[in-house]
Amino acid sequence: MASLSGKKVAILTEEGFEQIELTSPKEALEAAGATVHIVSPKTGKIKAWNHTDWGIEVDVDKNLSDVSPDDYDALMLPGGVLNPDKLRQSASAVAFVSAFLDEGKPVAAICHGPQVLIETGLIGGRTLTSYPSLQTDLKNAGAHWIDEEVVTDQGLVTSRKPDDLPAFNKKMIEEIAEGVHV
Repeated sequence: MASLSGKKVAILTEEGFEQIELTSPKEALEAAGATVHIVSPKTGKIKAWNHTDWGIEVDVDKNLSDVSPDDYDALMLPGGVLNPDKLRQSASAVAFVSAFLDEGKPVAAICHGPQVLIETGLIGGRTLTSYPSLQTDLKNAGAHWIDEEVVTDQGLVTSRKPDDLPAFNKKMIEEIAEGVHV
């Protein structure tokens, strides 16, 4: 596995993230040596969705208003139905995500996480995957959607669902280790 020693990764999330889609990538990133911050428009704790009911609460490390994309080497967007829908309605969250895409920094999004990518207006011509119900939205945003467990396009890593987490985590770490993709 690639080393992410010295790398800082933001996990941007809101209430209602899918629990395993935050905890598994966070653990993988930390095991690879990255410093990981849970960044949110909220402060304090935010609650996970765990399959069919509310799950754990996680501490928000940094409020979105207190950080800059310049503080981080990469960005990770967990899924869940509620989380990305809330984030895509936040101008500051969309601007934060846009900056990573503009600068070619690695961005990893799983399941419904790519909904936030749509809002940036920066995925036209990009190849990605997502939870199947988002494929029409992504195609309408100009993306080329394919049904594979993990898809990479110049540092943009996407996966469909929790079953894809092993492949997603591995590819995410590889892309972050490579750094900026021009």
